[in-house]
Order: sequence, then structure tokens, then C-alpha cells
Amino acid sequence: MASTVTTSKDSAATSRPGYGRLLRTRGAWTFLLPGFAARQPFAMLTLSIVLLVQHTTGSYGAAGAVAAATGVSMALFAPYSGRLADRHGQRAVLVPGVLVHTLSGVILTTLALTDAPLWALFAAAVPTGASVPQVGPMVRARWGVKLKGSPLMSTAAAFESVTDELTFVVGPLLATALCTAVDPAAGLLTEAGLTLIGGLLFAAQKSTQPKPATAGHARVEHVSALRVPGVRVLVVAFLGIGSVFGGMQVSLAAFTESIGEPGLNGVLYGVFAAGNMLAGIACGAIAWKSAPQHRLVIGYAALALAASALWTAHSALLLAGLGLLVGMCIAPSLITGYTLVESLVPAGARTEAFTWLTGAVALGQAAAVTVAGQLEDRLWDGAGFLVPMAGTVLALATLLALRSRLVPNPGGRTVARGVGHRAPVSVD
Repeated sequence: MASTVTTSKDSAATSRPGYGRLLRTRGAWTFLLPGFAARQPFAMLTLSIVLLVQHTTGSYGAAGAVAAATGVSMALFAPYSGRLADRHGQRAVLVPGVLVHTLSGVILTTLALTDAPLWALFAAAVPTGASVPQVGPMVRARWGVKLKGSPLMSTAAAFESVTDELTFVVGPLLATALCTAVDPAAGLLTEAGLTLIGGLLFAAQKSTQPKPATAGHARVEHVSALRVPGVRVLVVAFLGIGSVFGGMQVSLAAFTESIGEPGLNGVLYGVFAAGNMLAGIACGAIAWKSAPQHRLVIGYAALALAASALWTAHSALLLAGLGLLVGMCIAPSLITGYTLVESLVPAGARTEAFTWLTGAVALGQAAAVTVAGQLEDRLWDGAGFLVPMAGTVLALATLLALRSRLVPNPGGRTVARGVGHRAPVSVD
């Protein structure tokens, strides 16, 4: 994973893809600030549901099941939201989406507070998850328009990864504070309100949104970004990353409970998230020379190796060190995967491609939470750490076997039949 360090002041000013240069991109702040506000509620949703439903039902099992239903429906519907955004424009999808999500969140809150049956909570959880605005992928798509062909694309991917991590540090803390200090329903209601305000403000930034794929190309047939072979490989890789997030959440809680220090859970997960953020910042500050597909394989191998050691930890200090290392390995894989989308997928299908990856992380996380919980209940304390190991090792095997699918087509970025005007070609 070679990098280049520029020593000349002149060349540094023009070639180093630093954050300062990225944030000076004309028009960037018009979508960055509302974009951050609009995606903040995403990190509050799951925990807000768990805390509310557990309070009203007295069951963590019921609370986890309702939250999982929200996560699965989000993962399944996110790609369709991305496809509609590519086809009709982000604003056309965001405005009705945030309205539906806000209404669904309020209905779910009302049902929980009125002791509605569990099936009714599931019925409300599905549209709540399905309508989660995919603001992160939309921001990445706007960067793609602004930075087309620029070396700053990898810096933008790193910046977005750091932003996501910051969101997942602040969001759960805010949800916990609201639900415990104000009211059990305050977290979910605040999430719905922030989604409405932030989503509408982001949708109002029409000048920076990508042009719809049908604009000026009425006869072009839109085909799913999932038909791009490289995207399918990346989906598997991101499922493995999701298994790390889900497995860590459950297993850290179980581990700290087993040693009689449940308060350490937040500290250990914070160390894990800090490693992710630090590595993301570093990745964005480096001008990489090696091809992104090679960096992905190497970075993912490091992630699988680090994740495979988690189950061996028998002390909080050792687990903190391993968690930091795992977090530092996640960011490069995420950033490189998102960077590859820019070279593999046509602009008219890019938002959908990003949502497939985001949905894959959510789906992998939901599956890992379920499996890790069963392992912790049925086997030994820390058995849930086997889930990140299995998920990343299987994903790494897929990457190694299908890495040729991640090489951009030298003839141009046409990889899906019916997108654009070129004839169908094979990526590999």
C-alpha cells in the first residue's frame, strides 16, 4: 500500500489531496452541513427503539426484535430508494421519504406508549426502516459530481467515513441521554423531528444534486447497479464489515457484563470507533499510488486477521487494544470500497450503488447481532466474537477469488447494460 509524500511546496499545493483543499470545493458546504444534520438521526434510530420498547414491554428480546425489523427493512429498501434518486433526482425521493419516516416514527412511538400488541409494533417498524433517508449515499454521489476525475475522490470518501463514525459516536449518546433523562419516547421523537428538518434542508440544495439519469436520455433503460460485477463483490465485502459492527456491539456488552464492569462497554466501543476515525483521517491525508482494488484486498486481509484475534481476549485492556486495531482496519476498507464505486459505476447509477453498500453493512450488522446473541447465550462469554471472524474471513475469500471484477473497464465506465449509450461490455 504505497503512498507518496510531496516535498515541493508548489507540487504540494496542487497535488496533495488534503482535507483543506477538499473543503474549499465550491458549493461543498451547501450540502455538507444539512447532510450532516439529516444523517445524524440514522445513528439514533435503533437505540431509541430499543430503549422505548424495552421500557414499555419490559423485554429486551421484544425490543431487539422490533429494532431488527427496522434494520432489515432499511437494508432491503435502501437500494430501491437509491435507484429512484438516480432516476428521478434526490429531491423527488427525499421529500416524500422524510415525511413518511417522520409519520411512521410518531406512529411507532404512539403504539409503544399505548401498550399496543407486538405485531402492531412490527407493522410500524417496517415502514419506519424502509423510509430511512439515504443521505450518506446521496452526499457521496454529490461529491462524485463535484470531483469527477479528481484525485480528491479518495479524500472525499475518507471524509465521509469519518463523518459517519462521528455520527455513530454522537447519535447513540444523544439517544441515551434523551431516553433516560427526559422520557423514554424522547429519543425516537427527536430522531423523527431531526430527520424531517435535516432532510428537507438537504433536499432544498438543488444546485448540487446529480442530474437524474433520464434527463436528456428518455430512451435509456435504467438497470440496477447490482448488475455491475464489481458492486456485487463490494456488497459481500461490506456484509463482512457489517458483521464486525454487529458482533462487536453484542459481544462487548456481554464481555463487560461477564467481568462485572458493564460501564466499560461504552469505553471499549468508543476505542473501537476512535480507531476507525483515526484511520479514516489518515487515509484521506495520503496520496495513494497503488490501485484501489489492491489496497482493498490488503486492507481487508488486515481486517480479517485483526477480527480473528478478538475471541482470544481475556482482559479489558487486551480487548481495547484489539478493538482499536480492528477499528483502524475497517476505515481503509470502507473508504476504498466507496472510492471504487466512482470508477466502476456510471454516474446515473451511483447513488443506488452507494445504497447497496450501506444496506449491506446494515444487513450484515442485523444478522451479526442475532447470531452473536445466540452464541453468547448458548456457548461461552465472548463466543460472539466468532461472528466478526467468520464474516470477514468469508468476505476476504470472496474478494481474493473475484478481485478481477474490481478492475475498472479500460474502455470507459460502462458496466451495466442499458446505462448510457455504449454497447454492453464485460467488466472482467
